[in-house]
Amino acid sequence: MAALLTDEDLSAALAGDPSGFSAVYRALSPAVLGYFRARGADDPEALTQDVFVDVLPKLCGVSGGEKGLRTFIFSVAHARLVDYRRREARTPILGEYDPLDDGRRSASAEEHLIDSLGGGITELLQLLNDEQREVLVLRIVADLSIEQVAGIMDKSTGAVKQLQRRALVALRELVTEKDYTAS
Repeated sequence: MAALLTDEDLSAALAGDPSGFSAVYRALSPAVLGYFRARGADDPEALTQDVFVDVLPKLCGVSGGEKGLRTFIFSVAHARLVDYRRREARTPILGEYDPLDDGRRSASAEEHLIDSLGGGITELLQLLNDEQREVLVLRIVADLSIEQVAGIMDKSTGAVKQLQRRALVALRELVTEKDYTAS
């Protein structure tokens, strides 16, 4: 469970106190990490670190309390993800790994845990279009309001509401379809 961010910790962080920044990191880094994992980043931990390295020198200029800080951090996270996708698109594709050629493979404890927790949600999210997936991840994983998501995605609140509604309807249909075909 993520640590709660107190008003004192927030004030300390905005004043440049290292203990305040540590509290911000403990409180918000799990959500940022979840955002990158849900978006399919290859190295979500590194991207999370990059976000907080970018945020640290700019904390003094953040306004709007905890909501403003959360919006700012996820705006930076969104920008890092866009940069990551662009860099990924420019990176040449190397030879594909074939697990059939490598007999050393066995599932890790982490893979067993992810499978037991139902890693299927990531697969279902991949079936949505990018904007629908982005809205759901920002709303659910990052726990942002519709207004905050609208600001990050540069859309109106009505557009975000529609994207969220359509994404949830699409997910409901996919889950219903999956349950029907599994029977």
